[in-house]
Formats: sequence, structure tokens, C-alpha cells
Amino acid sequence: MAVSAGTLELISGHAAAGRKARRIADEVVEGLKSDGFFRHFTPADHGGLAGKPQDFFLDQIAIAERDMSTAWALGIVAVHNYQIALMDPKAQAEVYANGPDAMISSSYNPVGAKAKAVEGGFMLSGRWGWSSGCLHCNWVLLGGVIPGDGYRTFLVPASDYRIEDTWYTMGLQGTGSNDIVIDEPVFVPEHRTHRQMDGFNGVHHQTDPLYDLPWAQTFIRVVNTAAIGAVRHALALFKDRVGLSSTDMSKNATDPDVLDRIARASNLAEECLTVMVSNFNAMEAAGWKPTIEQRVRYRYQASLVSDRCIEAMDLLMDVAGGRSVYLGSEFQDLWHDVRMSRAHVANNPTGFARNYANVLMGGENADYFL
Repeated sequence: MAVSAGTLELISGHAAAGRKARRIADEVVEGLKSDGFFRHFTPADHGGLAGKPQDFFLDQIAIAERDMSTAWALGIVAVHNYQIALMDPKAQAEVYANGPDAMISSSYNPVGAKAKAVEGGFMLSGRWGWSSGCLHCNWVLLGGVIPGDGYRTFLVPASDYRIEDTWYTMGLQGTGSNDIVIDEPVFVPEHRTHRQMDGFNGVHHQTDPLYDLPWAQTFIRVVNTAAIGAVRHALALFKDRVGLSSTDMSKNATDPDVLDRIARASNLAEECLTVMVSNFNAMEAAGWKPTIEQRVRYRYQASLVSDRCIEAMDLLMDVAGGRSVYLGSEFQDLWHDVRMSRAHVANNPTGFARNYANVLMGGENADYFL
């Protein structure tokens, strides 16, 4: 594991304050930076680790066992270095000019974007929501649709946008997932864009076969894997509070129903973990070139994680005791955090289930973010 025990303790110590401040503490960011967390996917020729996805997500789960907000936001920030590695070498040189620990947030939903092709690039403006970890970043990846050309991601430096404080939510408060706003159109050169179809088709300039892995296979996991760690955190609360007040969850700690719920909740989370690791192991064995059917299946399986973890948290919440209903309850906070993850479009399995079934029945794939 790349994340050190000291950094994990640091994350635990700042979790409550981060939730209150609605942002991750700078000390936590620096701790993870020192551990190399942000350079995991950075190419080796830019000083990075070019690490395997399954190792990264095991680290994300370990972080989430201490604080899901930190795992969610900084996991997303770190995974963007994989997408940067697939972009034009000029863009990579700009992003990594100050070292391999680049900090990039994102908002891929193009609904508020206005993009127009001009000579040498594009003029971009608009508003994008849910940019997790943006307060710590000096770049952002923004989604937009070019009429007649299709979807692209635009890489924009912090000097060209502003952050609007909008993150007042029921959970994952510490992620600081505020809005990105570009009031007046800014120029984005062609080399700082990434075509959706290039990502889908595995176009890149790297020699390391790791980067043959379709970019979306990493992103679709980063927005739900933290929930696995949150369920583990909740189970740890049950264990730690045995023998405390009868108004808390320990009252029924040896009750057969409670024990059954604990087993089922743990199994739900661990099954999600097993599927995730198995999928990446299979992709590695295939030289990081999964088939379309595998990609569609993995996309669907990733979308189920939030629902499975919500089921696990509900099993536990029902027997969490009277103190869990009070605002500020650590257990209730975890329950809200996991539920918040379901709001991400990548965690709604309905459309992915249809596409998976269609492909299994011999139809054409209709999803190009996988």
C-alpha cells in the first residue's frame, strides 16, 4: 500500500473538521502527496509511478475507511493523471511542468457548457457542477459538446476559471465539490482537448502498455469504490462500541439479527471489492485491452457498487441505536455519505444494464464512456 500509516492517521484526525469546513485539510493533501498518491497514474517519463489501477483503488478504500470525502475527492483528483497521460504530449508537458504530482479536478457533464471551434482550438464558457477537490487544484477537465464534432474534454488552467462556493449538501461535505464557472469565453488550444472517441478507442502517445486500458475503466471506479471503505468504517464503529451505552448500537451487539446484518453488510462490500480487483486483474492479463463485452460488463458492475453499499449501510443503520439519529452522529454521517455517492450519474445502473443485456444478445454497444 502506497498510503502510509501516518497519513491515514492524519486523515482520521482531520475528517470531522473537513466535513465542517466543506473541504479537505491542506495537511491531508500534503500527506498524500508525500506518499505519491497523486503520481500513481502519472507516466514514468514525467516522474510518475505508472501504477496499476487495482493497487490505486485498494489505497482509495483504505483512505475511505478513515474518511470517505477524502477518498472520493482526492481519488478523483489523482485518477485524472491517467487521462492526462492519454492526451497530446504538449498538454502533458504543461501539466507536469512543476512535477508529477499534478492536481486536476473535473466536471464532465456538458449541460452548462458553451464551446465553439475557432482557429487553433476552441472558445469555452459556462458553468459546471460537482468539481470534487477543486479548491486544491490548478487545472480542471471540463466536458463540452462541439456541434458537428461531438463530445470533448477541455483542460483549463486555474487562471481561466473561478470557483463558486455551492457545496451545501447532506453528505460528502468534505469533498468541496463546488461549481466551476467561466463567465467570458476563454481560448482552449486543440492540444488541451481530449476527444471522447480517442478515449474510447485507446488513442495515446505512451509506450507503456498500461495506457492501452480505456480511460473510462478507471474513472467509473473512482466514483464508487470509496463507498466500500465507508461500509468498512461503519462496521468498525460497531466493533469499537461494544460495551458502551445501551442507547447506542452496542445494545444488540450479540443479538442474532444484528450479527446477521453485520455479516450481510460486510459481505456486500467485500463482494464489490472482489469484483473490482478481479476485473482489473483480468484486464491486466489481457494486456490492458479488454473486449467490448468485458468493458460493458465492467461498466455495469461498477455502477452497482453504490446500491450494494447503500444496502449494507441500511442493514446497519436499522440497528445502529438511538444515538445514530442525532445530527453529528458519526454513523449517520457515513450513512449519508454512501447515499450521496448514488447521485453520480455513473452510479445509476439502469442504462448500463440495458446496454450490457443488449450486447450480450448480439446488439451494438451504445456507450462510449467505458
